[in-house]
Amino acid sequence: MEGIEHTTVRANGINIHLAEKGQGPIILLLHGFPEFWYSWRHQIHALASLGYRAVAPDLRGYGDSDAPADVNSYTYFHVVGDLIGVLDAIGADKVFVVGHDWGAMIGWNLCLFRPDRVKALVNLSVSYSPRNAMNKPLQTFRALYGDDHYICRFQEPGAIETEFAEIGIDKVLKYILTSLPAGPLYLPKGKALRDQLGIPISLPSWLSEEELDYYVTKYENTGFTGGLNYYRNLDLSWELTAPWTGSQVEVPAKFIVGDLDLTYNTPGIKESMSFDELKKHVPLLEEVVVMKGMRSTNTSMTSFRSSDFQFYLHVSFIHILCVIISGCNV
Repeated sequence: MEGIEHTTVRANGINIHLAEKGQGPIILLLHGFPEFWYSWRHQIHALASLGYRAVAPDLRGYGDSDAPADVNSYTYFHVVGDLIGVLDAIGADKVFVVGHDWGAMIGWNLCLFRPDRVKALVNLSVSYSPRNAMNKPLQTFRALYGDDHYICRFQEPGAIETEFAEIGIDKVLKYILTSLPAGPLYLPKGKALRDQLGIPISLPSWLSEEELDYYVTKYENTGFTGGLNYYRNLDLSWELTAPWTGSQVEVPAKFIVGDLDLTYNTPGIKESMSFDELKKHVPLLEEVVVMKGMRSTNTSMTSFRSSDFQFYLHVSFIHILCVIISGCNV
């Protein structure tokens, strides 16, 4: 897109692609699955116009960044290590961070591991989940939602990739980007998305055919494996984060979710997203915003082509920065 600069930096032993624009305080924009830097295209322009330097990396395994072949190379520590390397490469001491979906999970862990590198955090869709010392994540997901739950179905290397290839990358991306349910997503083995794709999907006003084609072309080149490997490391990340059991995220933060979001409407999750509950684990939490009528922040993040979303981020950062600098309550 016009005005966005593309560079590649060496970070944590791999090549990381960056898309950026603007001058001023740095905002690090972290995408989710199945996305890459392009998900932030509108926000990059808007935030740059507000006086920020917006930097959106392709996380490892995505887009034009390297995708290590080892399935176990996608833990929280690997990806947070990449981001620290990115910050060092661009000469950034501390930055604002905005994360969506998996980008939010990485954002929480970046703040948990290296709060000294983050000024403030605004996360979308996925709230902070403190480590449960008694149960591994996959054990919990299977017990609550069964083996057909999408996170469980993503575990076997190559299996869901084969099913997605049979369905068609274009159809998979169109569904995930525009039509996720307001509740748990199930992908029965051998017929993943068959029922959902039985009804034709019309593109919403905020995603053109040209933009969808950009996603499709990128994923035809990279495949889904890199992004799926994040899910395949949930248990390994759980094991490695044992020393942080009971730790808090001590960074000024705000959290945003749509009231029709898949995560918000997954049984047992909504309660953990309340301000009072989240603040137990994120003591500097400023606000929880539940956006009405938003099916998912995949949708809302992209659909805010107007200044609304960017302005909210701008106000959030100004508010948090004010609190950091002077302790005021505005």
